[in-house]
Amino acid sequence: MQHTLALPNGENIPYLLERRARRTIGMKITTDGLVVHAPLRIRQADLEALLRSKARWISTKLKARQAATLPAFSWQDGAELQLLGQPLILRILPSTRNSQPKREGNTLQIATSNIHDQVMIARKVIHWLQKEAMLDFARRLHILAAKLGEPTPALFLSNAKTRWGSCNSRREVRLNWRLIQAQPALINYVIAHELAHLREMNHSARFWAVVAKIYPDYPAAEQGLKDCSQALYRLG
Repeated sequence: MQHTLALPNGENIPYLLERRARRTIGMKITTDGLVVHAPLRIRQADLEALLRSKARWISTKLKARQAATLPAFSWQDGAELQLLGQPLILRILPSTRNSQPKREGNTLQIATSNIHDQVMIARKVIHWLQKEAMLDFARRLHILAAKLGEPTPALFLSNAKTRWGSCNSRREVRLNWRLIQAQPALINYVIAHELAHLREMNHSARFWAVVAKIYPDYPAAEQGLKDCSQALYRLG
């Protein structure tokens, strides 16, 4: 049976639960994700408490499995990026001078003296995406905070490997820059989720009621984010 483990940091980990005639709890990471083998009589609350105590191990193993199954992104002419859910084609142009990325329509152009230097190209493109992310996220954060009736919190970008956002008691919101690749609806959901923590620093029913106030169709967005998460992390 499919379940979702909610962690204190806001991360949600789907897992397949198989109850068997056994005394101990077993966990394994497969191509389908986390699989848990549990005794028939163990309470669900006790089971999830134990899983939360192993959260770091689970997240590390899931990330390692994800990295192993994703093809490395090739930073070369014609490669396809994503910006707000739309294709953005990378064009690398030979030039005697290096230049910053320049967007023209659905292409992102980089003029460089070494078209084979993928490390340099990756650095420039990721820096450009991060600047785009800050501009886009700041606008959305302001609009959605106003919808909730809250002052706009401070915004920072994160480079987290296993979570899309966070919000702390100092009213600081951190959003993963990789989200700039996602469809706007998914970005709005993540921002709504973090803004809801300004009211409820937990994942109780009251918390989800706040999320629904800002973003009513959050269940569909949450599933959509899970479905595309591997693709969003392909840039490293």
